[in-house]
Amino acid sequence: MKATVLNAVGTVSVVDVADPVISEPTDAVVQVALAAVCGSDLWPYRGAERFIPGDRMGHEWLGIVADTGTAVTTIRPGDLVLAPFAFADGTCAHCRRGLFTSCPRGGFWGGANDGGQAEAVRVPYADATLVAVHADHDPGQLRRLLPLTDVMATGVHAITLSGVRPGDTVAVIGDGAVGLSAVLAARRAGAERIVLLGRHDDRTALASRLGATDIMRDPTDLLEQTRGGVTHVAECAGTQTAIDDALTVIRPGGTIASVGVPNGINAVDLYRLFRHNITLRPGVTPVRRYLEPLISEVLAGTLDPSPLLDYEVPLDNIATAYHAMDQRRAIKAVVTTDTRIR
Repeated sequence: MKATVLNAVGTVSVVDVADPVISEPTDAVVQVALAAVCGSDLWPYRGAERFIPGDRMGHEWLGIVADTGTAVTTIRPGDLVLAPFAFADGTCAHCRRGLFTSCPRGGFWGGANDGGQAEAVRVPYADATLVAVHADHDPGQLRRLLPLTDVMATGVHAITLSGVRPGDTVAVIGDGAVGLSAVLAARRAGAERIVLLGRHDDRTALASRLGATDIMRDPTDLLEQTRGGVTHVAECAGTQTAIDDALTVIRPGGTIASVGVPNGINAVDLYRLFRHNITLRPGVTPVRRYLEPLISEVLAGTLDPSPLLDYEVPLDNIATAYHAMDQRRAIKAVVTTDTRIR
């Protein structure tokens, strides 16, 4: 089968690899229908994160079950399934608390594991990891579902960690796919005022369509307009500038949720957190915790994150998707691997 690998900084390619097979009774093999390129895929692509040449790529994907191990009971061949970006056994103490990304027997797609930017994936702990979706394999529906595997759930995690309640004001920092998802999530949570701090006109325009009530570039403008900042901040970029902006606009007693993969953050003003009783809640998203309600909302037509998907290529052309995202010509690229759903 074909799979995407990272060969060197700035170079991905599609190569032939062995077909995945069932190796444990709890495994499933899934034929990938749609995958995506994530902003966090760009960190190793840009050389900002260590990798081993030949590492598999892709952690956002959905597909059709092709085979299951003898111990798998909740899914069967032919099922449409969503995969969170991390697999987990579902039985450990961390999984039972909803912290699936801390499962000691779990892991993340890509690297030494199968990646989702491929024709098929072997899924460990299939019962605990995969969620079956009982819906037609309509191409539009699949594109509405795909962001749930990472960015939409991460946006929800940001709004959850920051403590947003109906009627609240929240600042979202970052106009990438996660920040835009956080705008959707804030609207979903009933926030009255949703302020996006972003710098790219096309993305901030989309944020307005998704529910942002205010668009600002300078955090000092937010301080002035809110007379001292906001109580809830969703930091969705993972950069030093983003965390500094979050600390600028947060009110005393407020909460900053930091869900962007942190790269290049060298310092956090701990004294400011201490002096003003500010809570900083960073964390990788346990996507599996959020999938069922999000799937239900997509199927009911009350949630549609598909506008985030603004670039599409077949698997063989995935290098162009990485380049487009690296150059900020795309928010999130979709990769099609199954001609039946194009």
